[in-house]
Amino acid sequence: MSPRTFLPRFAACLLAVAAAWSAPASAQSDRPLRILVGYPAGGTADLAARLVGDKLRETLNQTVVIENKPGAGGRLVMDYARTQPADGNTLVVANSAVMTIAPLVYRKLNYDIQRDFTPVAQAANFQLALATGPASPARTLKDYVAWLKAGPQNNSYASPALGSIPHFFGLMIGKQVGIEMLHVPFNGSAPLMSALVGGQVPASVDTLADLTEMHRAGKIRVLATSGTHRSVALPDVPTFTELGYKGIEGEGRYGLLAPAGTPRPVLDKLNAAIVKAVTSPDVREKFLKLGLEPATGPADAFAGVLKADASKWAPVVKASGYTGD
Repeated sequence: MSPRTFLPRFAACLLAVAAAWSAPASAQSDRPLRILVGYPAGGTADLAARLVGDKLRETLNQTVVIENKPGAGGRLVMDYARTQPADGNTLVVANSAVMTIAPLVYRKLNYDIQRDFTPVAQAANFQLALATGPASPARTLKDYVAWLKAGPQNNSYASPALGSIPHFFGLMIGKQVGIEMLHVPFNGSAPLMSALVGGQVPASVDTLADLTEMHRAGKIRVLATSGTHRSVALPDVPTFTELGYKGIEGEGRYGLLAPAGTPRPVLDKLNAAIVKAVTSPDVREKFLKLGLEPATGPADAFAGVLKADASKWAPVVKASGYTGD
């Protein structure tokens, strides 16, 4: 074969090999990015996922699909997410309930947060809050503590679920003010709010995001929040810390996780896109309106936050004596 004939054929072979190697990569990038949410559409987790997802669609030039798989307080979606391919096309929006609290209270949990998942990026912090309704005369935290001590039978408080972070935060409040609190669990924030507004329970502990609207409407009174600073969503409400209760402090998180084994270059690309989304002015503004405080950064920093959260809440959960199974 002459050089004149050989070279074109050799070049054609090289192009064919290159096309074969590049085909799987192209196919993968053409697949949609699925963001799994363990709560119903319209809730805080769902709205946050959609806000971030819209930005990822632009940045990654990839179709983004939000899939809601509610059940078991968010644990159902975690069990499902851990079985998905670790190819960078599946993320799960997780909060402190499933990342921190569930591993502390469920001995038979179907997923292991460290073994089955890799942190990609934190998205937001959220504060917790204590609120009273018509069944309590208290209009300030000082009034509420005095009311409890004058009538210990008034010690009941509602939370959206057994074994939730508001459940344990309520116990933390009781310990710090010197009252043994009686926990009344509900199946979600919506029925809890109905009971609080209707006077069936005197007080509730929930995420600030779930209490904000009714506080603004004057139907309940948020007495104090759990953060190290006042919430932008309710700047008129003081923190427990500034009211003198330095031991009553704690925040929850929202973040995005990927199935364990997702390649590092893919994780880095997703992290950069999520950071860009969360720090964009419009997403930041919408997060704040939801009662979420934008917080993001490197994946390693997110992993460190989760480790610190587990250390913080472990003694609180242990002292409660509560186990989920």
